[in-house]
Amino acid sequence: MIHNRRLALSLLLPALIMVGSVNNNVTAAPEGPAANVTAERLVKAEAEPGQWMAYGGTYSEQRFSALKQIDAGNAGKLGLQWFADYETNQNQHGSPLYIDGVIYVSTSRNVVHAFDAKTGEQIWKYNAMIQGERLRYNLGMVNRGIAAWNGKIYMGTLDARLVAIDAKTGKEAWSTDTVPASLGLGDMGDRYSITMAPRVAKGKVFIGGSGGEFGVRGWIAAYDAETGKEAWRFWTVPGDPAKGFENPKLADAAKTWNGEWWKNGGGGTVWDAAVYDPVTDLLYFGTGNGAPWNARVRDAKIGDNLYTASIVAVRPDTGEYVWHYQEVPGDAWDYDAVSPMLTADLAFGGEQKHVLLQPSKNGFFYVLEAATGKLLSADPFTEVNWATGVDLKTGRPIEVPEARYEKEPWNLAPGVQGGHSWHPNAFSPDTGLVYIPAWEAYFTMANPPANSPPALGGGFNLGIAFGAPVAADKLKPYARQGVSGRLKAWDPVARKVVWETESFANGGPTSGVLATAGNLVFMGNGGGKILNAYDAKSGAKVWSFDAKTAVFAAPITYELDGVQYVAASVGGAAQGGYFAPTYARMLVFAIGGKAVLPEPAPYTPPPLNPPPSTASAEVITHGGELYSQFCSVCHGANGMQARTSFPNLTVSLMLHSQGGFDAVVLQGVRADKGMGSFAKDLKPEDSVAVREYLIERANAMKAGGGPGGFGPGAMAPPPPRQETGHEDR
Repeated sequence: MIHNRRLALSLLLPALIMVGSVNNNVTAAPEGPAANVTAERLVKAEAEPGQWMAYGGTYSEQRFSALKQIDAGNAGKLGLQWFADYETNQNQHGSPLYIDGVIYVSTSRNVVHAFDAKTGEQIWKYNAMIQGERLRYNLGMVNRGIAAWNGKIYMGTLDARLVAIDAKTGKEAWSTDTVPASLGLGDMGDRYSITMAPRVAKGKVFIGGSGGEFGVRGWIAAYDAETGKEAWRFWTVPGDPAKGFENPKLADAAKTWNGEWWKNGGGGTVWDAAVYDPVTDLLYFGTGNGAPWNARVRDAKIGDNLYTASIVAVRPDTGEYVWHYQEVPGDAWDYDAVSPMLTADLAFGGEQKHVLLQPSKNGFFYVLEAATGKLLSADPFTEVNWATGVDLKTGRPIEVPEARYEKEPWNLAPGVQGGHSWHPNAFSPDTGLVYIPAWEAYFTMANPPANSPPALGGGFNLGIAFGAPVAADKLKPYARQGVSGRLKAWDPVARKVVWETESFANGGPTSGVLATAGNLVFMGNGGGKILNAYDAKSGAKVWSFDAKTAVFAAPITYELDGVQYVAASVGGAAQGGYFAPTYARMLVFAIGGKAVLPEPAPYTPPPLNPPPSTASAEVITHGGELYSQFCSVCHGANGMQARTSFPNLTVSLMLHSQGGFDAVVLQGVRADKGMGSFAKDLKPEDSVAVREYLIERANAMKAGGGPGGFGPGAMAPPPPRQETGHEDR
């Protein structure tokens, strides 16, 4: 009887905690405006500074507003005007839009809200109702933003759909599967998800898919904004040569690969940065790392592996290739080139140039000629030890040979967390500075043991050894897998840091950035739960607000009835993990605002109360290996993470019932909550072994070993997730 009660609770409790899903797609209130964002409005968005109609504010993605009612002199009088809570306990990465009196914002698990921008009243709420096998293949149940065009709001979903929502009613206009069976991808098609914000231009919606760590092949595609019909697709990695190539440039790219790379997909996913530039009429996008991470595992001869870790320019009407610049040939360090980019007009030696700017994950700030992709400069903006610089003649990094960890582990800087990740930058034409959410980070890279299982698509096998030892004299001040965040103001012409803030308290990651003509820069401290405003010229802090939750998404600003507002979508995993409330909400500020946030309620994490560990060491070790490959990327090392939006498995009631555990892991009863079935990868005896490993880990922790304790089957930590610095893709 008790056993069955525990099983029932184990299946019911997560559903009660994971709030936010509804029984239909739309929760409606009075209808809102139609969000009539036309091509002309977007091209001339600078003429409407009171609006925020695109992900980066305008097509340039500078995240700069000409509004200056709020300035460095009066920012200290900013107060909370209104707030609106979300029904979720997960991280918020989505930067909002403001169009004609309405704030539109995507939240975790692909829920979109429309709020009256003056009062905070909810106009409608749309739920994409994500579900299915694909939900198990993502590194975070997050969404990074939305796009607007001709009365519709567009969003990519975690189950790899692109949806269009009627901006007036919140009803779904159309939904398109971006990886349909007709592509012939087989099981690979189930490993994609979408977290990036769509971009829209010339009647087309542009979107890319995530999933590089799970053995997929990268792409970006364009869809008709009115119908959802696919217009073109650009594959970033060549497929099986025996099947032919989709375009001649992929045939050229195949010459830079060796072996049978296509069996593991190759990576190169387009999971964040994309910019449409009306000046050149080009679409720029960044591509992800090669997969698996370890170049020797991926390609024994270590070719350049085009077009991974690159910026690519194509024609938006047709997807035709125009140019590319590869930042990291033969990448071996998870150095995606998908960090946000922006376009600007700058004077170099008295000559005006239209350029593309990107502070990259690999630690270098790149300036490229927008029309041609010619490299103009590349300089480190944070600590870099894998290369001594970039050769401006060849465009290639000057690598430190030892950094490829062929013989010995290398304490990499920036680590896989990056010198900068997906968090948007800002550029002020007034100061000429780019404001970068910069990180100092380390991560130990090492070849896997000789007897390691092969890196296969579908599991999280990156071809490296986690937790490899590094000689004490090679260690740096930061923790081996730590990250320290700060805001840096970079002069792209003088090629140097002009000012920077102190390292944030708690060492947490940063949020995205907003710059304004009021000589202000806004940025949050994710781990510290603080939203700050800085003097754009000096870096002096002029305002702070306790958001009482993590701040990851970039703020925006808008004007309504002559009043300037600042809006931020906040919320992030709290200490205590998945079960703890995150207090995710929309915050809107104005001069003289008087609203007050409620204090967080006291919270006590669930106790460790596992059943006895009785399995053999062999079973537990096998379970630990499987857990590391299939589960650790979401649930953390040894079954838990201190800050996470995924369940802490060491306190799960399902540890008391193999039947309940199998129902989730093998039968997929919680697929609608993001936990798809692993029956394709795990046999029933494997599920038993994983559960026994978790039981052993929970008992070791209860006995005082702690999360880092070592017992039979204890596994080294997986790469750190967003809450500790690593990006959610």
